[in-house]
Formats: sequence, structure tokens, C-alpha cells
Amino acid sequence: MASGRASPAPDREAAWGRVRRVGELTGTRVVVTGATSGLGAAMADALLEAGAQVAFASRPTPRLDEAVGRRRADGLGAVALPVDVRDPGSVDEAAERVFEALGGVDVVVNNAGIGMRTVNPRFFEHPMPFFEVSPEGFADVVATNLTGYFLVARAFAPRFVAQGSGRIVNVSMNHATMRRRGFVPYGPARAGAEALSLVMTEDLRPFGVSVNLLLPGGATATGMIPDGLPDDARARLLPASVMGPPSVFLASAEAEGVTGQRIVAVEFPQWLEAFRAGEVPIDPGAAVPAGEPGGPADLARGSS
Repeated sequence: MASGRASPAPDREAAWGRVRRVGELTGTRVVVTGATSGLGAAMADALLEAGAQVAFASRPTPRLDEAVGRRRADGLGAVALPVDVRDPGSVDEAAERVFEALGGVDVVVNNAGIGMRTVNPRFFEHPMPFFEVSPEGFADVVATNLTGYFLVARAFAPRFVAQGSGRIVNVSMNHATMRRRGFVPYGPARAGAEALSLVMTEDLRPFGVSVNLLLPGGATATGMIPDGLPDDARARLLPASVMGPPSVFLASAEAEGVTGQRIVAVEFPQWLEAFRAGEVPIDPGAAVPAGEPGGPADLARGSS
């Protein structure tokens, strides 16, 4: 569960209305992990509606078949990609299979994750201190939310490097939630994934492969929300669809060369307006070499 603003402020509602279609994605091939529900489904649907072919990368369950079948029945370019993001062999096999099935891949969205309720079903009303979290529960969340991002990126990055192009979008969450009481192991796992993304950006920049972070900017109405959430708080949840426009932008021709960005979906209209006005650098980390004062590593240490 993310923290921060739970819904766009009134002045931002008008800004959303000014966001024109951010991309035409016909011919674009995208892999979205965890695409059968929540944020993953919202991003996959937005990408499909913009014309992309989307591989729904998820565990092989009836829900995967149903989700893909429903989109295909609507004439959309969805394909099923069974995978366990925690298993290196499964991930490598899935990467090879989808490259063959789609004739290549242009974008990978790392989204698959499990939430605090898998460790503490009542984490909202009764936060559990870290010393009460079982090692097994800790390892399970980290295996999906951090190691899974690494394994997926590791499988696709060499192929992107070989073709001289490719984009990786890693879904993150608000920094405040990474430090929230009772949020071990979810917070540390997401913090680790964000640090991983910063390193990936530096490692892949020389090869023309981009890495960007995308987060909702508030708690969203997904399966990660506990059942005991009060009605007034539930009413303030962001819809998962808030992730749609920025995910389409990051897959579009307009985002060519954009890397090292941390885009907050609820603020995307303002970000896009600034970007189009030339006020947002395409690659904020390129001006200062990694390791120097003020460089990406230094900026990451001072970020909030």
C-alpha cells in the first residue's frame, strides 16, 4: 500500500483533462509482469488500447487464461506469458519464448509484486514490528518484489543491448511508505528495487536502453489494500487506471531517449506539460558522471 496524496487535487483534475493522447503504439511489443490484476492490468489495458501487443506475464493459472482470453475477444493484442518471476529458469525461458512469439520486445514493465497482507493480513489496524516478521515471510516478499525485478531485467537486458534499444519501466511506490512503521518487508523490498533501478539506469545508458521508475503517488484500489480499511479511507483511494497514461507515454515514440526519470502518475499531467516545454531533462543523470559529487549515486542518497 502506498502513501501520500490519495487523489488528485481539484486543480489537477483540470490538468488531467488537458492531457492529449500520449502515444500511438501500433507495432510496439510490451511485456507486463503481474498483468492479470491491479496496477498491472490497468497498464496492460492502457497499452492495448493504444495499439500495442502486450504479453501478460503472470503465473500459469486460470486467471491468466481468462484475462488474456477476454482481451483477445475484444480484438486486442494480448498474449499469455506464463512465468514465475522468482524462478531464474522460468524467467529466462519466458523471455526467449516471448521474443519468438512477438518477433521481439520493445518494453518490459516490472510490476509483479505481493503486499504486506501476505505477511500481516491486519497490517493497517495492527502494524507488525520487523522483529515479529518471520524469515520465510520476509524472503517471500523480497523474492517477488526485489529479486523478481532483477531476474526479469537480467533476462531482457542482454537482448535489448544486442538490438541497441529497449525500455524497462520499474513500478515503485512513495518513499514515505518505504519507511513506514510496520512495513517490513514490503518497504525495504521496494526501496531495494528503486536502488536497483538507479544502478540499472547507469549500466544500460551506454547501450541506448532506458530505465524509468513509475509509481501511482498514493494508495490505490488494488488487492493489496486490507479488507479492514475504513470506508472514508477507501473512498480516497486512487483508481489503478491512474497508471495508464504514463505507462503509454513511456512506451511511445515521444519517450525516445527518456531515462532515469521517476514519474509520479498522479502528477503526470504536470510532468508531461513541463516535459513538452523542455523543462524536464530527457536524462537527468547523464550530465554528471556516476560516482562524482552530484552524480546519480549522490543524488540517490539525498533523495526524499
